[in-house]
Amino acid sequence: MSAPAGRLAGRVAVVTGASRGIGRAVALRFAAEGAQVVALARSVGGLEELDDEIRRSGAPPALLVPVDLADLDRIDPLGPQLYQRFGKVDILVANAALLGTLGPIGHHDPKLWDEVFRVNVHANWRLIRTLDPLLRKAGKGRAIFVTSGASSRANAYWSAYCASKAALDQMVRVWALELASTEVRANLLSPGATRTSMRANAFPGEDPMTLKPPEALCDIFVELALEGCERNGETIVAPAR
Repeated sequence: MSAPAGRLAGRVAVVTGASRGIGRAVALRFAAEGAQVVALARSVGGLEELDDEIRRSGAPPALLVPVDLADLDRIDPLGPQLYQRFGKVDILVANAALLGTLGPIGHHDPKLWDEVFRVNVHANWRLIRTLDPLLRKAGKGRAIFVTSGASSRANAYWSAYCASKAALDQMVRVWALELASTEVRANLLSPGATRTSMRANAFPGEDPMTLKPPEALCDIFVELALEGCERNGETIVAPAR
C-alpha cells in the first residue's frame, strides 16, 4: 500500500543514480510525496525522462544534475550550489554504485578497480563532506546509503564490489556516531535481490521476473526519510518480496 501523499512536502531530497533502477523509483516516489527532488545521474536523457514523468504526475519538477560521480571534484560544488538554491538539504539518498568486473582478485584491471572505489566509497565521502552542513541546517536531515549483503559476506570473484561496500558501511557507521548528538540521522539500506540492470549483469541467467521491482523498496526509503525516523547507524535489510 502506498504511503499517504505529502509526507515529504517541503523537503529537499538529493538522489544519486536517479535515472534508472532503485534511484529512479525512489525519485519518483519522493516527488509524489511532495519532495523537491535533486536528481543526479550520468545520463542526461535518463534524467530528462525522469523529470517528464514527475511533471506528468503533477509533482514538483526535479532539479536535474548530470554528473559522473567518478569525477570526484565535480561533487564538491554541489553543497554550495544547493545552499544558494534552497538553503538546506533535508534528505540524501546515496544509491549510485558500480559492480565492476567479476573475476579472480588478481585479474582486476587497476583502472576499473579504482573506479569502483571512486563511485562506491570516495564519491559518497565527498557527498557527506559537501552536504553535511546542509543536512544539519535542515535540522532533522536524513541520509540513506544503499549497501549490499556483499558488504558483510565474502563472495569469491566479487572482490572490488565486496570490499568497496564494506568500506561504505563502516564510513556511514562512523558518520552516524558523529551525528548522534545532532538531529541528523544516517542509515544503510540493503535492498536484497531486486530487478535492476546491475543485478542482471551479476546474474545473467536469472529470471528477473522472480525478483521484486525497485518500487517495492520505496516505502522503506520514505520511512527512513521522515523527520520522525530516529534510527541511526543501522543497516536495514529489505524483505525478500
